[in-house]
Amino acid sequence: MRLADLINHAADKRRFQSVKDYIDSCARYLSFSQTGLHARIVSRNESHYQFFQYKKEADYNITRPINTRLMYGAPEFAHAAQEFLKTLKRLRNRQPLDETMRDVVIRAIYTIQQAIGATLDALPSGKSNQPRKVNGDLFERLIRLLIASLSVDCVAGTMQVPIKDDKGSLLFHMNYQHGLLISKDRDLKVIGSVKTSSKDRIDEIFMDKFLYNRLTDTALPHIAIFLNDVQRKKTGREDDYGINATFLPGQFKAYTIKLNPLDGVYFCDIRPNMREDKLLSRHIQTIDHFFYNDLRQLLNRRAQPLGKIPIGAVNDAK
Repeated sequence: MRLADLINHAADKRRFQSVKDYIDSCARYLSFSQTGLHARIVSRNESHYQFFQYKKEADYNITRPINTRLMYGAPEFAHAAQEFLKTLKRLRNRQPLDETMRDVVIRAIYTIQQAIGATLDALPSGKSNQPRKVNGDLFERLIRLLIASLSVDCVAGTMQVPIKDDKGSLLFHMNYQHGLLISKDRDLKVIGSVKTSSKDRIDEIFMDKFLYNRLTDTALPHIAIFLNDVQRKKTGREDDYGINATFLPGQFKAYTIKLNPLDGVYFCDIRPNMREDKLLSRHIQTIDHFFYNDLRQLLNRRAQPLGKIPIGAVNDAK
């Protein structure tokens, strides 16, 4: 498939309506990347990251950092995608899980989404803003589809939060837009945010939990799912690149300690300090933990007052 065809496909959100659509799109990109790239540039400061450079047809554009420890190649992905689907089926049917498949869950989600982002990186820089929005929307949709594939009710939508006076009389509703509204038997169990990166977004996620639970007098769990927290940086020499971490550990710790901790924070591409720092490692995990353990635990928590999905929460296909 030509790069232009891959770009047109990735930029059209209507083409991504099922997990299989994502897998098929990823397989086509990985097949292209075997022979269709101009170069693979190794990161100067963390050599397991690479940048794919396109040929003249895409003005030799450079992609986002690709973690080669997580990104499958075409031959590997053909097998891994099948194992990934089998694991989802076992999760859905509450069957015993193969612990060795945790890595497949992480790498499959990472590879599927990075294939979309890397494809859109082939667009001219002047046309990059809309593709970034498409990329984020598609990651959000992918996570919703994966959750829904487990026979769990999960939609995106606008929540109407009732604001009452001291006597309990309704004053008005505040609207909140969320990427994940996860429910069980019509009871809202989890509110979630899905972002490709925590950069410039971490404040909003912590504040959403604080405000929602304060306004509704509940302890409804809030989670956050991120793809990665690295970006490309130029070292000053031509075609010489490294990576920067975009995660702000001090900010995360301050909100966790002084405002409220989130009920789950998950990454596909987890950074070393998230494993090594005692506080961070207690609150941040790889995304397999969400699917293997935490989702069912969150769904089985006792219902909280005012926990039902409010009128106004709607399915949003974006």
